[in-house]
Amino acid sequence: MKRMRLIAMILLVLIAALGALAPAIAPYSYDAQFRDAPDAPPGPRFRMGTDEIGRDRFSRLIYATRISMLLAPAAALASIVLALAICALLKYGLSALTTICLSLPWFIIMRAELPLSTGPVVSVALTFGLMGVAGWAWPARVFTASIGDMKQSGWLMQARAAGISPLRIARVYAWPHLRSVALAQFRVLVPAYILSEASLGLLGLGVPDPLPSWGNLLRDLQHPDIVRSNPWVLAPLGLLMLVMLKSHSCGVGVSQPWCEVSVSPSSPSWPSPRRQRNSASPSPATPRPSTPSTSKKAIPRRSAISRPAFSSK
Repeated sequence: MKRMRLIAMILLVLIAALGALAPAIAPYSYDAQFRDAPDAPPGPRFRMGTDEIGRDRFSRLIYATRISMLLAPAAALASIVLALAICALLKYGLSALTTICLSLPWFIIMRAELPLSTGPVVSVALTFGLMGVAGWAWPARVFTASIGDMKQSGWLMQARAAGISPLRIARVYAWPHLRSVALAQFRVLVPAYILSEASLGLLGLGVPDPLPSWGNLLRDLQHPDIVRSNPWVLAPLGLLMLVMLKSHSCGVGVSQPWCEVSVSPSSPSWPSPRRQRNSASPSPATPRPSTPSTSKKAIPRRSAISRPAFSSK
């Protein structure tokens, strides 16, 4: 299992690096048109052929990888930060608010209200920015459940009884418990946003031409004659499936150990305000030689009692 996760992480890093180095790796620009070679088959000049207006498919695939692989994590990070901020500000009515936000397609509603005739850079920022803003409800609901469990735990009552400020409790003691939940939600949202952008690109609501993305490159799959003439049209679909599978492999078996955090009062996960003295465990007692039994009952030895975590001295 660890080897599979390692291989999946290496492949994802390589794909992201391929997209980040697109200007250096791609032989042509994503909007360069070769009018003398429209719908050209794969060859030495064009490795994956060209589209109907003579643009190199290989170059456009590399630039599309950069957009999908680098902006989806940014949108996921925005959703996590927004969800944490809303959970910290709102104390009541958060469950009803997340239910309303999850029941309606807010992204399509907000995207439909915005103009479609915008520049490529503005359109990309709007697409992934709206994803980050509209996708806060699901991680906020998970954070709310985790915070509710912590409010009923023993270590939080001990921290309040010790006079620790709420800001320090949230920053030093509560955040380590929420950090694993935030990482798990980040791993879930990144492939979800990549797949959402691909779906929106098929509907014409994603990244517009001439800027490439995996979504608008998949539009050619709607024409079976193009797929039969040039099978390299399936390359964006294969790359999307590979990223989805490897993202799932990275998350399997990782989130469970990190999310299980002990918050029992007997073993608090935060240090006591005052360092305990003589914390070293006593050495085991030397066994005494056996003596003949007497009529008196043997008095059992009392075990050493450790000092409590909180002391008034």
